[in-house]
Amino acid sequence: MTLLDVLPDVQATKSEVAINLSRVGVTNVKKLVKVARAGKRPIILISTFNMYVDLPSDRRGANLSRNFEVIDEVLEESVKSPVYEIEDLCGEIARRLLNRHEYATRSEVHMDSELIVKRKTPRTEVISQKVVKVFARAVAERNENIKVKKVIGAEVVGITACPCAQELMKARAEAELKSLGMEQKKIEQFLRKVPMATHNQRGRGTISIEVVGDYKVPLETIIDIIEKSMSTSSFELLKRIDEVEVVSNAHANPKFVEDCVRDMAKNVMNAFPQLPDDAVITLKQVNEESIHQHNAFAELKTTMARLREEIKAKA
Repeated sequence: MTLLDVLPDVQATKSEVAINLSRVGVTNVKKLVKVARAGKRPIILISTFNMYVDLPSDRRGANLSRNFEVIDEVLEESVKSPVYEIEDLCGEIARRLLNRHEYATRSEVHMDSELIVKRKTPRTEVISQKVVKVFARAVAERNENIKVKKVIGAEVVGITACPCAQELMKARAEAELKSLGMEQKKIEQFLRKVPMATHNQRGRGTISIEVVGDYKVPLETIIDIIEKSMSTSSFELLKRIDEVEVVSNAHANPKFVEDCVRDMAKNVMNAFPQLPDDAVITLKQVNEESIHQHNAFAELKTTMARLREEIKAKA
């Protein structure tokens, strides 16, 4: 008999208030994750994990040390067998959590990281770095077998320009130019070439896609879709000629917060034609207003089937 055999398992005792708990676990667990890329150097992510299981009423507590054992095992194995998709990593952790917590019927894993992407400035083509938030989620449920649902997504910062204020400024400019005696034809030519002033927002676009089966959703494509769905991209480094181009591009492509979400929806449908109909898509845009103290918000949560149906009906 060892010391371990005589140590009490307090977590396995009964609570005075015997009710089921939805989620019990550990949060804010920091880990290094190496993500392999075909033909390129791997990416190292400093990631934060939250890991949960449900807890039945006949147990006072969960054996939380098992959560750390599972994540360390999976990450150690990833050194020998590279991880290509972070949602698969979360899915494997969620599956093993249920195997270790034999009393649980559901596990949940959240992974949040910051990814550095490189972008060229529009005119000088200087390489600058941009921070993008990426995340993965996995939920494993035990019935006869263990079934795992996985989610992959990203949040990207860009720029939006308000269409409403721009039209007001355009009307004012047209009236001023008329009062100076400029011909209507020249006024229209000028307004086509020089976008009018408006107020801007720092936009935060988010896409999350529930991955069904073995279908893979490239993070790079998600990031590109979010960027292209705003008025223009933001950059860390800009020379003066680049600033002119960025401001010009933003004002030539004004968008409401609702426009960004609708454009994301159309671009997701076009980019992932093979995504199954029951895949769940969540699209969100938050615009941090410059002339208001509030933020503007829009969101769409739908399935690929409904998205295809609605866009096709409006075409």
